[in-house]
Amino acid sequence: MHRVFQTFIDRLSESVDRADLQSALADAAGAFGLHCFAYLSLPPRPDDKPLLISTYPTEWTTHYLQSRYERLDPVILQAQHGTDPFEWGLGAGAMILSKRQQQFFDEAAQFDIRSGFTIPIHDGRGPVAAITFAAHERHPAFSRGVERHGEVLQFMALHYHAQVRQKLSGDRIIAGVALSPREFDCLRWAALGKSAGDTADILGIKRRTTVFHLENAKQKLGVRTISQAVARYSASMRTMP
Repeated sequence: MHRVFQTFIDRLSESVDRADLQSALADAAGAFGLHCFAYLSLPPRPDDKPLLISTYPTEWTTHYLQSRYERLDPVILQAQHGTDPFEWGLGAGAMILSKRQQQFFDEAAQFDIRSGFTIPIHDGRGPVAAITFAAHERHPAFSRGVERHGEVLQFMALHYHAQVRQKLSGDRIIAGVALSPREFDCLRWAALGKSAGDTADILGIKRRTTVFHLENAKQKLGVRTISQAVARYSASMRTMP
């Protein structure tokens, strides 16, 4: 279990886009026997769409987002009003459902999403998020798995949320200073030991452009060297949940 967790943390640190973040959690969850997940972060403004990273069928997630089901989904509504992880589905305790919410569950069942284990994430830094590990039925092996690994899954969920917020949201905050997305990316690759030339190749930009962004990041952070800027970045990452 320790090896799975450490690999997960390493992959999150090295991730650069949504696909990397999705595969990191999918592989870690699979090692625990959980083969279907969805991370959903509610938007800061009601009219905006939520952020969804998932291994659910694409047809279902597209329909979910287009229908604005986060406003109706009983699982997300419960996650908004409590911090304790919970199981849901047939045999997992009664949910009082409206007719429309029952129809919602019936639609999800068509895609083999009938039960799950959900971890609410309330970090005090923005809207509520949740990670759900789902299954086509609530079988004993699934319940034993989430019970046995529940604490690890909660810690993974918090760390995942922090990394997603840092890498996919518009906010790039290091030591209380807002960096541009490109400044943040260049600094992150520098923290991973990449040279300016390496970073330029990775990001598809010129070397002098990488140097320009690193210099801007250094000035914004009020430090004299790139190494000091990297240290600020690394310290900020360590203090995230």
